[in-house]
Amino acid sequence: MDTRVLAERLQRLEDAEAIRSLKSRYFTSCDAKNPAAMRACFADGPVAIDFGMIGRFDNADALVAVYTQMACHPHMVERHHGSNPQIEVIDATRARGTWSLAYELIDTQNQKLTQLAGHYEDEYRRTADGWRMSATKFVATSTLSFDLAEGLTKVLFAGNPAMAGVAT
Repeated sequence: MDTRVLAERLQRLEDAEAIRSLKSRYFTSCDAKNPAAMRACFADGPVAIDFGMIGRFDNADALVAVYTQMACHPHMVERHHGSNPQIEVIDATRARGTWSLAYELIDTQNQKLTQLAGHYEDEYRRTADGWRMSATKFVATSTLSFDLAEGLTKVLFAGNPAMAGVAT
């Protein structure tokens, strides 16, 4: 095999892995309530961010301001679980990808639990600091909310999945 072709293939694999690491840092920084680390996941300058009901933003600093106001509180316990990444490296400076998201928010102050599922549609740009998100859109596919304040929740199943169909 031509060494040039092999080097290009290897570079695409390394780029895809760098993008997976980038998105992982994004999820981790959101859960850790770390606005600076979250901001570092985005390219500087104009970006396209569409998070539906949370808002649309043309720069990462505007998103970080809303995130800090809404989520960066001890009573907002979040878990972002990204999976099923499909990364396409277009060329040496551009890539795109999709990610599934399973999200959970426990609001201990208001006694609410929200579970959300959906997917991200991302675009990435290589910068002097490495790969960064240049566009992202979140599309929600399901939402489940619980009011925990009155003890109205009831556990329907807990344990071995093989026993899930057994009536008690």
